[in-house]
Amino acid sequence: MTNTHEATENSDRDRDHEADAGTGPSRDTGWTRHEPSTGEMQLDERSALRRVVGLSTELTDVTEVEYRQLRLERVVLVGVWTHGTAAQAEASMTELAALAETAGSEVLEGLVQRRDKPDAATYIGSGKANELREVVMATGADTVIADGELTPAQLNALEKVVKVKVIDRTALILDIFAQHATSSEGKAQVALAQMQYMLPRLRGWGESMSRQAGGRAGKDGGVGTRGPGETKIETDRRRIRERMAKLRREIKEMKGARDTKRTQRLRNEVPSVAIVGYTNAGKSSLLNSLTGAGVLVQNALFATLDPTTRKAEFEDGRQYVLTDTVGFVRHLPTQLVEAFRSTLEEVTDADLLVHVVDGSDPLPTEQIKAVREVITAVLRETDAPAPPELLVVNKIDAADPVTLTQLRGLLPGAVFVSARTGEGIADLRETLSELVKSPEVELTALVPYTRGDLMARIHADGRILGSSHEPEGTLVRAKVPEALASALQEYRHSA
Repeated sequence: MTNTHEATENSDRDRDHEADAGTGPSRDTGWTRHEPSTGEMQLDERSALRRVVGLSTELTDVTEVEYRQLRLERVVLVGVWTHGTAAQAEASMTELAALAETAGSEVLEGLVQRRDKPDAATYIGSGKANELREVVMATGADTVIADGELTPAQLNALEKVVKVKVIDRTALILDIFAQHATSSEGKAQVALAQMQYMLPRLRGWGESMSRQAGGRAGKDGGVGTRGPGETKIETDRRRIRERMAKLRREIKEMKGARDTKRTQRLRNEVPSVAIVGYTNAGKSSLLNSLTGAGVLVQNALFATLDPTTRKAEFEDGRQYVLTDTVGFVRHLPTQLVEAFRSTLEEVTDADLLVHVVDGSDPLPTEQIKAVREVITAVLRETDAPAPPELLVVNKIDAADPVTLTQLRGLLPGAVFVSARTGEGIADLRETLSELVKSPEVELTALVPYTRGDLMARIHADGRILGSSHEPEGTLVRAKVPEALASALQEYRHSA
């Protein structure tokens, strides 16, 4: 009897577990199963498929196979403090550590050297390089990350001293972009940026990259065609240049589709608002709060690489579009600015820039400065006028009250919100409604019944304030875009 009772309990417990897991028969629990949003599915996929860097399959002993385990790269950070305050130098190293962790590394140690300028030979000087070697040996690190862009000579010289792989801030950011890119255009842009960075830094070990392919002799050759051919490194460079040219063509073709959508919005005169800001400032969270878009939200640097555009409405019924753009960072690599030019064009064509600032960051004003520098560079290349800017200080629920008080004094026109809790979102919507003015014209027109196409455009693009059916046609009073007002000019009716 006891065994029968235990079996019944186990069976019930198994059914409950199956129902909770979604594998067994469904139960009527009074609630519907949560359907994951696109952002949640992207987050699950990103967490499940984690790229492991530096994994080696070489075994010195067969018995080691029992103890071998996956591990992330163990890194030591090094930086040169040339200007600014000590707090700014520490913030830069903290950001570099966050970048390394986002790329999937484990940060073991960080060193900062105070210099007037980086050493031309080894970036940090010979004495500091030897000290760095000792730290690498003591911690067991396999990679050194420099907080700056190293020249090919500096990279090679520093690797020879520390005896482990050395990468710089630019390579680290490019690696993160390569992991997070999802769309075809994003992947192509990242690949192009990586090749632009890699081309001048190609190098080989020993003589492997200096071997020459001999010239062709015999009947197919001749005077001037024999002798040394391309070296291995020259062949690789030529192939990279060919691949870069192909990628540029592909990005140009993809850009055409984006331009078509943008032109359609401009033709319909739908106001465009671009969300810009520092990486991990909460831009995607703000987009979700304003539109319910459900895009990927992650507490990581460069979680968003592909722009997301969503349609929204003000309380008075006016429509506008919100675009979430890629985040910026201090010392953003020039290769990325060039490769992502088509994506950043969303910024130049916007009617308003919503500049999101992380209120919980120790140096929010430095974030604002870095973002404006990138936007200025983009606008300079496109010769476009700067759109108006609205500063939005986000994460006020996690910010220090003293810092917020200082920011309210420094940024008098800013809106303070929390995309996570919803605080201040209503005020932001009201401010956006005041700043985003649609070029509408209010008119009264007597539209003939034979011009159903015009009535359809009024319904689609305008706002009807009143209408009545007259013998000659439809008498309508509406607010319409300027282009549509011109088309209705001959049917305008004086009230």
